[in-house]
Amino acid sequence: MSVKIYQNLVNQIKDVIDSEFGIMDDTGLILACSDEKKVGQSSSLVSEIMRSKDQFVVIDGQTFQKVYIKNKLEFITFIDSDSENSQKFLALISINTINVKNYFDEKYDKISFIKGIIMDNILPGDITLRAKELHLQNNVNRVVFLVETEKAKDIYAHEIIEGLFPVKNKDFVVVLDDEKVVLIKELKPDYDYKEINKISKVIIDTLSTEGMIKARVGIGTVVDNIKDIGRSFKEAQMALLIGGIFDSEKSIVDYNRLGIGRLIYQLPPTLCKLFLKEVFKEGSFEALDSETMYTINKFFENNLNVSETSRQLYVHRNTLVYRLDKIQKITGLDLRLFDDAIIFKVAMLVKKYLDSNQALV
Repeated sequence: MSVKIYQNLVNQIKDVIDSEFGIMDDTGLILACSDEKKVGQSSSLVSEIMRSKDQFVVIDGQTFQKVYIKNKLEFITFIDSDSENSQKFLALISINTINVKNYFDEKYDKISFIKGIIMDNILPGDITLRAKELHLQNNVNRVVFLVETEKAKDIYAHEIIEGLFPVKNKDFVVVLDDEKVVLIKELKPDYDYKEINKISKVIIDTLSTEGMIKARVGIGTVVDNIKDIGRSFKEAQMALLIGGIFDSEKSIVDYNRLGIGRLIYQLPPTLCKLFLKEVFKEGSFEALDSETMYTINKFFENNLNVSETSRQLYVHRNTLVYRLDKIQKITGLDLRLFDDAIIFKVAMLVKKYLDSNQALV
């Protein structure tokens, strides 16, 4: 942070204060002074000031105030006077110094900058310039992971994730709220896509083992320009949303592998209702109980293989055949036939989509 900012502050208020005053750092180096010739010099009294336990210290007619930010000594303000107004003037200077530092720390803080990009709070034209000011590489491969966790008392998921990715000039952890944390991960030029899934698994496993936190991870696409981080974030959001509807048991959802769920999610609900009405007779889908639906899902998992499905369900082959016949009578679809199986599978996904829409109403 440029010392010119502190000098500008001093220049704005020096007409109000008659005595010489200024701002030093914690080593006694004068950062700003109403007598600009003294900027860059060091105070010989800093050791004596530091030995005192008081916040305000008076030495040889000069008054000093120790300025703390987050319990850390950051500055020492001084005024060439020991009058009763000296402490009031120093308090005013100190408050403004803290405000200036906090403002520029936030403005130039990398995490705030990255958060500004993903939340669309920074104009696209300003991103490249700000990245240069913060010494962030513009054209490197990055990917966004959106980590959604359940609320946990006294355990902070972002701290665990930060521990996994400590290189803060390349990887950034942004806290959105109590349940959402964003990881922006820099990748090597010759990255392997398997590495991205591996990172997701490490996050899930570490949160589970260290914090007993259940989590889901949405993965955006890899981008090679810092301006596109926001797009990757939105894709990670979409991945979690669509994955939550169509495959809620999956803990890792990749935007590039959303499958047919991506297509169904884009369809208008009215069209979906027409499709279900066409496929199923009224009340036929609702007539399928939970045991029957479990059987159907197992049958699909095993690629319509009757023998393997019956083995996994611990039932006789003929029992499974009987169940499939029963499903055909109820729905009019023979799941042993490829075309009918596809129609039923799509119908199941459409029903999930409509149910999720209904839940939001």
